[in-house]
Amino acid sequence: MMKLVCFNPKNVQHSGERRYRVGAMVDGDQIADLTPSILPMGLSASEILRCYDLATNFVEPAMEAVNSGQLPLIDIGDVKIEAPVPRPGKIICIGLNYRNHAIESGMEIPKAPIVFSKFVTCVAASEEPILLPVGSEQVDFEAELAVVIGRRAKNIDGNDAMDYVFGYTNFNDVSARDMQFADGQWQRGKSCDTFAPFGEYVATKDEIPDPHNLRIQFRLNGATMQDSTTAELIFRIPEIVEYLSRSITLEPGDIIATGTPPGVGFARKPPVFLKDGDVCEVEIEGLGVLINSVVSNV
Repeated sequence: MMKLVCFNPKNVQHSGERRYRVGAMVDGDQIADLTPSILPMGLSASEILRCYDLATNFVEPAMEAVNSGQLPLIDIGDVKIEAPVPRPGKIICIGLNYRNHAIESGMEIPKAPIVFSKFVTCVAASEEPILLPVGSEQVDFEAELAVVIGRRAKNIDGNDAMDYVFGYTNFNDVSARDMQFADGQWQRGKSCDTFAPFGEYVATKDEIPDPHNLRIQFRLNGATMQDSTTAELIFRIPEIVEYLSRSITLEPGDIIATGTPPGVGFARKPPVFLKDGDVCEVEIEGLGVLINSVVSNV
């Protein structure tokens, strides 16, 4: 059982390829630095993907190192938390996967998972800003449970799907609704820079006994806008992984965002859209809180 984080000392200056430290969150306010036992100088983004590959058996020795008490402990206030997968190979999202969200969106209940993607430049860490894109005045929020893949998966059976899951994290599927609806498809409106904040850590799947029974909330400036449970998912994680693997090879470190519950901004009367200075919080039971401020990109 482990809460895996990527981090760097505050104010670190990067030259050349950016490198990251890897650690396990301990008691919520300290990080056990796993990096010295992996690579003393830190890991590149591509090397971090190997930490999520269950075939490398990284988790067991990492937990042994943490439990031994031999690793250096760092106060979380002394570091900058990075996105737990800084450059995932794929960010795959499932649309309209809560019945009441489909209804509030005026859409039919899907008969199969609705799949779209985000670009890697969407990634943002907790405490990093969400940038409002030039030309959009309708940027919206979507709290989601995200799955981190831990093993190469192709044409797998749903009964075996959880064997391919590494863990879970908070995710905010930020969406520029005016772009999304004007285009007639979702790619541009969903894929603006910083539109995929997730973290602050990835909890290994044994930390979360039942990912389909978790309270999921979104708060905007402290006010609760979404408050539901993952029990309301239409397509559950095994179904999603099986469905995706039929056409897409899933790889370690890939992110699958499983959909958002009702309460999003554009469906409210009057609508509520993100503006400069707002603070977004995604909180899912057992996964901490993902916090991002909103900043005008003008």
